[in-house]
Amino acid sequence: MFAIEEINQNINLLPNLTLGFDIYDSCVSESRVIQETMMLLWEKQNPLDEPREGWNVPLLAGIVGDSMSTLSIPMARILGLCNYPQISFGAFDTALSDRQQFPSFLRTVPNEKIQDKAISRLLTHLGWTWVGILTRDDDLGEIAGQHLKEDIMQNGGCVAFLEKIHFHYTLEKVKKIIDVIVNSTVIAIVVYCEEMHLKRLLEIMSAQGIWGKVWIYSLSFTFSPGMFSGNSSKILNGSIGLVLHSENMPGFSNFLQTLHPSKYSKDIFIKQFWKTAFDCEWPTNNSMSTPQLLQTSKKMFCSGEEKLSEVVTSLFELGDLSYTFQAYLAVYAFAYALHDLFQCTNQEPFSEFGKCIKENKDTIKPWQVYWYLRNVHFKTQSEDEVFFNDLGEVPAMFDIMNLQIFPDNSYRLAKVGSYDSRAVLGQQILLDIAAIVWNQKYKQMPQSVCSESCQLGYRKVSIQGQPVCCFQCVPCSIGEISNETAVCLKCPEDQWPNEKQDACLLKVIQYLSYEETMGIALAAASVTFSLITLSIICIFRKYSETPVVKANNRNISYVTLVALNVCFIASLMFIGYPLLITCLLRQTIFGTTFSVVVSCMLAKTITVIVAFKAIKPSSFGKHFDARISSCVIYFCPLIQITICTAWLGIAPPFPELNMRAKADTILVECNEGSHLFFYCMLGYMGVLASVSFVVAFLSRKLPDSFNEGQYITFSMFVFLSVWLCFIPAYMSAEGKNIVIVEVFAILASSAGLLGCLFLPKCYIILLRPEMNTKQYVRGKHACN
Repeated sequence: MFAIEEINQNINLLPNLTLGFDIYDSCVSESRVIQETMMLLWEKQNPLDEPREGWNVPLLAGIVGDSMSTLSIPMARILGLCNYPQISFGAFDTALSDRQQFPSFLRTVPNEKIQDKAISRLLTHLGWTWVGILTRDDDLGEIAGQHLKEDIMQNGGCVAFLEKIHFHYTLEKVKKIIDVIVNSTVIAIVVYCEEMHLKRLLEIMSAQGIWGKVWIYSLSFTFSPGMFSGNSSKILNGSIGLVLHSENMPGFSNFLQTLHPSKYSKDIFIKQFWKTAFDCEWPTNNSMSTPQLLQTSKKMFCSGEEKLSEVVTSLFELGDLSYTFQAYLAVYAFAYALHDLFQCTNQEPFSEFGKCIKENKDTIKPWQVYWYLRNVHFKTQSEDEVFFNDLGEVPAMFDIMNLQIFPDNSYRLAKVGSYDSRAVLGQQILLDIAAIVWNQKYKQMPQSVCSESCQLGYRKVSIQGQPVCCFQCVPCSIGEISNETAVCLKCPEDQWPNEKQDACLLKVIQYLSYEETMGIALAAASVTFSLITLSIICIFRKYSETPVVKANNRNISYVTLVALNVCFIASLMFIGYPLLITCLLRQTIFGTTFSVVVSCMLAKTITVIVAFKAIKPSSFGKHFDARISSCVIYFCPLIQITICTAWLGIAPPFPELNMRAKADTILVECNEGSHLFFYCMLGYMGVLASVSFVVAFLSRKLPDSFNEGQYITFSMFVFLSVWLCFIPAYMSAEGKNIVIVEVFAILASSAGLLGCLFLPKCYIILLRPEMNTKQYVRGKHACN
């Protein structure tokens, strides 16, 4: 009524044309709906007027209603046969979107699938993955409940229970539903039915003191204070849910306040409304019965002077005008469609007639009204666009409301958010959680989940026989982290989880560096021994003509000392960040120089043996002394050089970032390329050292001025002992400890050779010069 009066007063909309209306009450009855639809279409309003081609007189532009799907469906089937346009302002059934079954049906509300998406995304936005559903016990209710359940599960949620409920249920059936609710751990329950079905359930829950559930109500649920008792309604405190989007309608409150029987004398409802609003009775023509009626009912006469403004807010429940606004939009959609129709905005529907409708309004057809209605496009006062999509629906917009009930039983529906299906995914829900007043049991937003979210560093493990929302939390495996998704992910190869396993950190880069204590100590030892070796070379060079130096074969001694010095210096290549050049050279130089050193030991031993045999008159050893020594020194290292050359040519060593050896560390090391060549190099050196040791051991008792055979034997024993200990230590070490073991073995064996062979000679040269004479040497031989 308000919308039609507003349109009739608008000079820019339908000028020179007046809208009228008939109102019929469906009484929530399918048979009544069918009867009244037939009356609207074909019953004559005036016996003197004749209908024009099926149209009532005056023209019936279309029908607004009904607000329920079960009643709109039979209406739409009848009206579709005649192509009469129908706009519902509350029917949500998805079947009504079928253009073939209901060709002339439109609605200003979305279908239930859109509502299901809105509810499931609201639950996801709140983080509630464990919910229950109460749906009305009829075919449409059961189907709608299943659709909602599927949508919730598609969004990652779980439904703990789906129970049917109806206001016809017995007390026992209602108590069974309450048992399901009480025994479930869900906090959030979706109410997918009308409010009357929930009445008895809430009353029993209130009597039993069952609180703490958060109710999520759908569009079909309307909170009416008169429907529930004071205590049972308080169970709904803190509920949130969807209502159809509504806007302010200027002048509507004033319109309600000015309602009066005298203003609408033909309205059959106004006097009954007045009686209910002010609890009075209208005087009747029967003067005898009226006093008796008043005496028994203790009511006053209705004078018509009562002030409706005092009861408007409480009587009309102006806090929720969602359905009112949808009916308001439906009337305006008809008005704009008729306006376009009579203004000939588009002549496409009339092309077969060849003329515009305004030239001959008597030729209007219902399908032509529907065509303009299908293409109507206008804006509300808040600049929201209104149009019908391909399904004959206005794009969904919902207001998210919070029901706040106060101790004095007064209540308020506060808007706390909105849902706009036209927005991009992820921005459809706008919600001010801080503005929500929750159930009195909770001081902050409750959580409705089957299992608490896993902490960072943990992952979900499903519980057999339980929904996916019910799970256990177990720590992530070594080398993995988990974020908010509770899914364990491996860190990149160069990273490692932190202590909480919620973030990846760069792995520690490890190698034997010059900055650490062990690296400094080994480097210092290497340099020290190298300086000592150089000092011995200088001593031998200075005293090269003395008997001690001559008796030890000066040339072999010089080669040995130089090779040992190279060994000491080469050990520095094992320290520091491995480079390609150091990886290529360090093992090969170490193996080759040690082969030279051991070959010199063997040559010295052979020299001692040959020198002893040369004393005999018949011996030819003295002719082969120098040649044999030279052959040993040249030939034995040549085999090692061949092995190392083949190694460098076939599978050379290279620097490598080893991320597998230690989970939290990147080992910067030299990959030997081929372990076969590496062990061949060590094996040959071991064989050469063993031969030298055996020969030296056998010659240890041969007469010699300075016990050279014994010194060689002892030095080779030290050498072999070091490297025999090296092998198990090398095999069991890891990371930079491998390098430490090898450097220590190189330094220890080299230092052992240096000490055993040359320190006794230096002692004689520097501290016992009386022993460094020919007389001493000859005298000693004479004694022998």
